[in-house]
Amino acid sequence: MRALTLLCGLFIGLAMVPVHAKERLLWLVRDLPPFTIFEGSGKGQGVIDQMLPLLIAQMPEYEHSILRVNRARGLQMLQDPKSLTCDPTLLWTPERAKFVHFSIPSLGVLSGGLIVRKTAQQSLAPYVEGQQVDLASLLDNTQLKLGIVGERSYGTQIDEILRQLPDSALSRHYGNDATANLLQMQQLGRLQLVLGYWHEMLYLLQQQRVPLEDYEFHPINKVNRFQFLHVGCSDTPLGRQAVAHIDQLLPALRRNTLPGLYAHWLDDELQQDYLEQSSHFFEAQP
Repeated sequence: MRALTLLCGLFIGLAMVPVHAKERLLWLVRDLPPFTIFEGSGKGQGVIDQMLPLLIAQMPEYEHSILRVNRARGLQMLQDPKSLTCDPTLLWTPERAKFVHFSIPSLGVLSGGLIVRKTAQQSLAPYVEGQQVDLASLLDNTQLKLGIVGERSYGTQIDEILRQLPDSALSRHYGNDATANLLQMQQLGRLQLVLGYWHEMLYLLQQQRVPLEDYEFHPINKVNRFQFLHVGCSDTPLGRQAVAHIDQLLPALRRNTLPGLYAHWLDDELQQDYLEQSSHFFEAQP
C-alpha cells in the first residue's frame, strides 16, 4: 500500500513538472521573385518558398512562424535581441555582420546589374564594353537616374559603387513591391535605369505583361558574376544555436536541391551554364 502511495505521488509530481514550450523561430520573408513569390502565376513556387518547408521539417525543436516584411523592417527585427528571428535570403555585408549571425552560403546566384529599356540604350553606349557597364562613370557623367530599393544590399561590390555616387543620381524606393514599382516608373519614363537581378526582372516583367525583348540587362564591370545567399539569424545565443543547426542541413540542400530550383527561373540560354558552374561553387568547402 505504501509503495502504491509513493507511486501515485510520483505520477502527481511528474504531472506538475512544467512542460517547456518550444522556442519560437520567426522567419522573415519579402516579395523577392524568384526566391519568394506572394502573388501571380508562380505564387508559392519560389526557390525559398520551397526551401523553407524542407528546413522547418528538419527543425522540430522550434515553433516556426513566417512573416512578410520589407527589407527595412526585416533588418530592424533582426536587431531585436528579444526574439529569435531569421532571414533565409540575406547577402553578407560588414554592416549586417554587426547584428546578424550568418550561416554558411546556401545558394550562388547571378549578380545584379542594370536593367534598361532598349529605347534608352544609346545613352549607355559610351560606358558599355562587352555588355558590361561602367556604372560609376555612367552616373557621374550623365543625367540618368538609377532606381534602387531602399535598404537593400546588392552585394558588397555594387554597394561600394553606390556609396560613391551622389544622392541626386539615385531614386530609392521602399515598400513590399519596390522593384515592381521601379519597373513601372521606368516604363513611364520617370527613371531610365533600374538596378536589379535579371532573374527577378524576368519574372516581374512577365507578370506586368511587358515584352521582354524591349529590355536589355548589363552586368556591372569589376563585379563578380555570382554572389551567395545565406540564412541570417539574430546574433544572440539562440540565433547562433539555430544557425548551427541550419549549417548541418544546408550542404545537402545546396548540392542536390537549390541549384535546380533556381535554374528553373533562368532563361534557356543561362540554365545549363548555371548548373555547370554551380556544381563547383562549394567544392573547397565542407
